[in-house]
Amino acid sequence: MVVGASIAGVTAVRELRALGHRGAITMIGADPHGSYARPPLSKAVLKDATADATLGYRLDDLGVTSVCSAAVAADVDWRTVVTAEGDPISYDALIIASGAEARRIAAPGQRGEFVLRTLDDARTLRPRLDTATSVIVVGAGFLGMEVASACVARGVPVTVIDVDPPLHTVLGSFLSAVISAHAEDQGVRIVRTTEFVTLAGDPVSGVALPGGDVLTADLVVTCAGDIPNTSWLAGTGVADRGGIGIDDACMTTAPDVYAAGDVAYLRAAGRRAPFWSNAVAQAKVAAASALGLQPAGVAHDDYFWTDILGIPIKVIGPLPVAGPPTGVEGSLADGSAMLVWRHGAGGATVVAYGVRKSIAALRGLAGSPS
Repeated sequence: MVVGASIAGVTAVRELRALGHRGAITMIGADPHGSYARPPLSKAVLKDATADATLGYRLDDLGVTSVCSAAVAADVDWRTVVTAEGDPISYDALIIASGAEARRIAAPGQRGEFVLRTLDDARTLRPRLDTATSVIVVGAGFLGMEVASACVARGVPVTVIDVDPPLHTVLGSFLSAVISAHAEDQGVRIVRTTEFVTLAGDPVSGVALPGGDVLTADLVVTCAGDIPNTSWLAGTGVADRGGIGIDDACMTTAPDVYAAGDVAYLRAAGRRAPFWSNAVAQAKVAAASALGLQPAGVAHDDYFWTDILGIPIKVIGPLPVAGPPTGVEGSLADGSAMLVWRHGAGGATVVAYGVRKSIAALRGLAGSPS
């Protein structure tokens, strides 16, 4: 059984079949739109309605029983999962890929907070961006900056608010400064705060800063991270506040229960790394482990990509990076450069900033396995 129908869940199912499993597979997913890619929601769907039709993952060739309902409880002793429909479904092995949900900062009962996590979220935001004359984005991570990019593409003034500079916690200070300068050149207003902000108005009409000032806008979008979907696992001992801890085989603390994707974190790392590449890598390992096979790959992938205000950024290697790069080829000012950070252990972090470079080529430069 696989709980979760996004990239980790779909990859796990495909890997189970690729590794020779011919038995029954049940996939449980709560999204009414089924299985689809989430990265394009901020990169493409906000900008172009025709992108909606390109998101879906095919499952019809996999012989999967799909259950469109939320998992609401699990019993790891009796090996069952209960959905919102009320009936327990049995499993021999369970792969948890239930993902995460958008973190919200609105006060209880406060209306009008917008987030971006699902296709419905994107479809709700898109027409509002079409008519807005001003936007505030709370959060300067990759999602927040991608939403800001969609605003700039429409010519809508946008303010991004965070306690850290754009992408600082993900990429490090050097790249953060480069991206900040580019964003400001493109008209993005960046506001740094000393503490977390709150939303103002009901319905939301702005953001209250720690000092008491209030910034107003037609539309406020919260991009303040995510929360792993683990509430349905209460009482199982599988999850904690950080998500679901897994080992190198993607095993949890329960027998024959594995986890992958945004809901999971490697215990050795101590924190989640909710990126598409990690979801794929972990799902493949979880599938092999669930079949009692030795995984062909590892349960992490140091690959990250985004597109900020027209500049594609691809990264291979450990993040965040400290200090300036040890090597630069090209021009950051012109939005076309290759950057390398050499590490003491012999590896490297390689960044293609505005340079069209294949993933395989980047892995070769970084000395990273494919």
